Amino acid sequence: MQSHLLSIIYLIGSVSFIMGMKMMGNAKTARKGNLVGAAGMTLAIVGTIVLHEGEVSPVIYGLILLAILIGTIVGWMTAKKVQMTKMPELVSIFNGMGGACAALISLIEFNHTKHTTHIMEVVEHIIPSDGIAPGTFFCILAGLIIGSISFSGSIIAFLKLNGTLDKPVRLPKYNIINTIFLIAIVAFAAYLFKVETPTLVYALFAMSLLYGVMFVLPIGGADMPVVISLLNSFTGVAAAFGGFLYGNYVMLTGGILVGSAGTLLTIVMCEAMNRPLFNVIFGAFGGGAASAEGTSEKGTIKDISVADTATLMNYSKRVVIVPGYGLAVAQAQHVIHELEMILEERGVEVKYAIHPVAGRMPGHMNVLLAESNVDYGKLVEMDDINPEFPNTDVVLVVGANDVVNPAAKTDPSSPIYGMPILDVENAKHIIINKRSMNAGYAGIDNLLFYNPKNSMLFGDAKKVLTELVAELKTM
Repeated sequence: MQSHLLSIIYLIGSVSFIMGMKMMGNAKTARKGNLVGAAGMTLAIVGTIVLHEGEVSPVIYGLILLAILIGTIVGWMTAKKVQMTKMPELVSIFNGMGGACAALISLIEFNHTKHTTHIMEVVEHIIPSDGIAPGTFFCILAGLIIGSISFSGSIIAFLKLNGTLDKPVRLPKYNIINTIFLIAIVAFAAYLFKVETPTLVYALFAMSLLYGVMFVLPIGGADMPVVISLLNSFTGVAAAFGGFLYGNYVMLTGGILVGSAGTLLTIVMCEAMNRPLFNVIFGAFGGGAASAEGTSEKGTIKDISVADTATLMNYSKRVVIVPGYGLAVAQAQHVIHELEMILEERGVEVKYAIHPVAGRMPGHMNVLLAESNVDYGKLVEMDDINPEFPNTDVVLVVGANDVVNPAAKTDPSSPIYGMPILDVENAKHIIINKRSMNAGYAGIDNLLFYNPKNSMLFGDAKKVLTELVAELKTM
């Protein structure tokens, strides 16, 4: 009876995951979808604890509840306090914890299975078996390898995102080294099918952790959004193997959903950058800031004041705002929404141009603007907004850089050459708000700075936009 009831609970949990993911595809239902998925997971956890067959020591129950309590408090407080600029790092850490859990499950289950097999041999005096069932052992090793890579790789991604590792570390022939090391891991795992030695399993664990570091370390900062998505898919696959291992359908469903969604998102982002995944992994760029030397050869820089910017925007018919990571850093999303509302009161049509890889993770700008209650209908994707730029009076670029750099179309030597960008250079007037002339995340100079139609509005985004709003109110 208990097993049937638990299967029903797992079915409900699995359906809630699917429904929640579907609802998260729309900004209006995303929050509700997140809660639906969380409710399904809560139900599955409670069902597993309450309806578990067999005797369990009260101490074990106490430890489980204590772990859940600690994890809930830490997760809740961290998520409540994290700034939007730190959200990519938080996602990377959470993803890494999922990989670590999958790896630890594999280690624990290996020891448990070996111990159980040994006990049965002693008690029943049977002829020693061939060891762990091949299917079970395959799931254990696959979960161990993939989960470990996801964990250590996510930690390196976190350190890159927060600036601790701001440059890619590229060993000589590192592509060959990484490939050989991966082959060695697979070969070593195959060898373990014969010996099943606990010490060697831990050695495989250590090798997988090291490979995760080697895998992400050389990849440039500009590719981190793709790497986060890829590692997320790794964690999902590792969790799915855990579901196979335990015959747990809700764990299997959740892992498959995360793995497939992460893989699809990785493919979409690579297409948005017009770079194959192989090139992202083995052709790192974006590790350091490019100097502004030689700018005199590229053209002149024009400054614009806040008052002139306000006048230009006030008498425009159409304004497009391009948000970037600088907007998030300055926490200026609320001010820019206020700017949008003032302009619309004056009869100006305002839209936001969203590049697929703007920010530090997929959907970063969408989440940032949703936080300030910007109407989701005003967020226009790159392919839809590009044809509108020729009829746009003013484009205001706030903190974005690489996603508006014309070098992607005109400079074959540029590392971002071929990447689809927002065609802001086709607008009548371009205003770029930046703190300085520093390069963007890809570490290359932006040719848009020297466009005759462009003017630079230097300063902190929040301060400048606040002054711009105040100036508009006086008109």
